[in-house]
Amino acid sequence: MKRILAWTVLAVVVILTIFPFWWMVRTALTPAADLYTDNAGLLPQHPTLINFARILGLTSEAEARAAGGSGARVDFARYLVNSVVYCVLIAGFQTMFCAMAGYAFARLRFPGRDLVFGILIAALMVPPIFTLLPNFVLVKELGLMNTMAGMVAPTVLMTPFAVFFLRQFFLSLPREVEEAAILDGNGPWGIFWRVALPMSRGPLITIGLTTVVWAWKDYLWPLLVGRGEENRLVTVALGVFLQQSPNTQPDWTGLMAASTLSVLPVLVLLLLMGRRLVQSLNFTGNK
Repeated sequence: MKRILAWTVLAVVVILTIFPFWWMVRTALTPAADLYTDNAGLLPQHPTLINFARILGLTSEAEARAAGGSGARVDFARYLVNSVVYCVLIAGFQTMFCAMAGYAFARLRFPGRDLVFGILIAALMVPPIFTLLPNFVLVKELGLMNTMAGMVAPTVLMTPFAVFFLRQFFLSLPREVEEAAILDGNGPWGIFWRVALPMSRGPLITIGLTTVVWAWKDYLWPLLVGRGEENRLVTVALGVFLQQSPNTQPDWTGLMAASTLSVLPVLVLLLLMGRRLVQSLNFTGNK
């Protein structure tokens, strides 16, 4: 009985989680003329791909307006590349630098180590909105507005959570392996690259994937710093698309089509790497 109840609760939670995404896809496949009349079923009565076609610029402005669109378009290919570059830069550099910091806090001894780590952990309690204005002023004074460097600057080095997460793993690594590496003539740098990193593949993948997902959905900071056409991300482009609608009401079908396309890259990444992510959460230092 308890098992049936548990599965029932799990099924309800899964349905409630997936339903908004399903309704987004359903709206994207619904003709604009049927948006307010065809809303009773789980599937659209007259499914169409015209909303995706006009978002991708595969239709003329006249065809887009005839399909019920606003005539606004999204340069999806450019914005997709910008988002990929943004996520790769942040995830790649942040994962590596956090691994270095985590190993230093776990294994190296230097004056003030515990104090610095305590300050870093205290930063977890500071809401990100509090650092938004200082970071914005700093990026502006450095002349990095509307550049990819300015967009990735605040988070490209490290975040307190990632440092804490990786430090806890490095603390669990067996010292015997590191002592054997020392006997082979390796110093701290050699132990980090040749021993600690290869044994930390699971946690590194975990931090990398979570950082990619976080960076992909980031909106406020790219909106403030990267509003220029050449560095605009997909999330910001969706808001611009909504504002460009000349109609009295938003172009919901076009917006949902663009939102669906923006979700697909991360969804594919999680489908390909999800099993590895779950396995890495059960990591152990004994390898």
